[in-house]
Amino acid sequence: NVAGSKAGLAISQSLILIVCLQYLIKQFSESVSLMISVERILQYMNLPKEEPITSDNPPPPTWPSQGQLILKNVNIKYHMDDPPVLKNLNVSIDPGWKVRVVGRTGAGKSSLILALFRLFNEGLEGEIKIDGRDTSSVGLSDLRCKISIIPQEPVLFSESLRYNLNPFNQYDDLKLWEVLRQVELNDVTLDHDIFSGGHNFSVGQRQLICLARAILRKNRLLVLDEATANIDSHTDTLIQDTIRSSFKECTIITIAHSLNTIIDSNRIIVMENSSIVEFGCPYELLHDKPNGYFSQMVEKTGNQMAQNLLEQAKKACEKNNDHCELNLSPQNTECESDTTLTEQTTL
Repeated sequence: NVAGSKAGLAISQSLILIVCLQYLIKQFSESVSLMISVERILQYMNLPKEEPITSDNPPPPTWPSQGQLILKNVNIKYHMDDPPVLKNLNVSIDPGWKVRVVGRTGAGKSSLILALFRLFNEGLEGEIKIDGRDTSSVGLSDLRCKISIIPQEPVLFSESLRYNLNPFNQYDDLKLWEVLRQVELNDVTLDHDIFSGGHNFSVGQRQLICLARAILRKNRLLVLDEATANIDSHTDTLIQDTIRSSFKECTIITIAHSLNTIIDSNRIIVMENSSIVEFGCPYELLHDKPNGYFSQMVEKTGNQMAQNLLEQAKKACEKNNDHCELNLSPQNTECESDTTLTEQTTL
């Protein structure tokens, strides 16, 4: 009887021991997970600090009033010992120009956008001027709030739609509804909750929310980082039409992937091996450089499509009248014809 009671006690205690072991294993697993979090926090603490968010000589509230952008001898490295990701960039973009940046993967297109927002802690050489003001003399907060961006992967807060559009309560609800109608999101209420960074919305809807933000800000500089790469054709058309109507006077820098949407640009920047290899009016690049980088991109679309793009580029050049080297205005064409007839008559 004594042996039986001891055996029963041992069995009951062993069950308790198993529960304790399970709890110990659970606590050990949680401690490992927490240590990973602590390690990440330590990594964040050791990150190099960004430059000051404000400056002693801030720009005026209306800066930039025009949207002129000048890059002079810009060289960038991610780290001092790494090879440059941007090499000797020199380009001048007039106010109101619609500029598209094209190039292969790894050519430096996204690095150009990072340079505009000064997301490099070190390794940035040269000058980036907006309306004549060197961005290195502007606080990060003043700089970044003056440049609107629609990224390829939009960032949304886990809050209401109203908060995502108007986090600082700068606009009334009527203004918010107005921009939602422009981007065809007026069927979504302002109190609609956004979960997990916007995963309860489609990619196209998230892009449209970012577009609505940009319309509200009314900045003179807009950056699109392949914003229409992962959306359907209807949303792509809606974004393109809204940009053309709502940002007529703005300078727009677009990282492009589709030649159909860039052929009517004021200027094209072609990047290769971290450098700008071509810069000019689309028709100018196709007409003057038949063997150039941009011409080769167009030729790869097929003969029929290439011819259509050439015609579209010619019409856009005439319509934009942005003083490219090819003077295509009707008046000058008539003058050239008259000159030719005069020379033939003289002969």
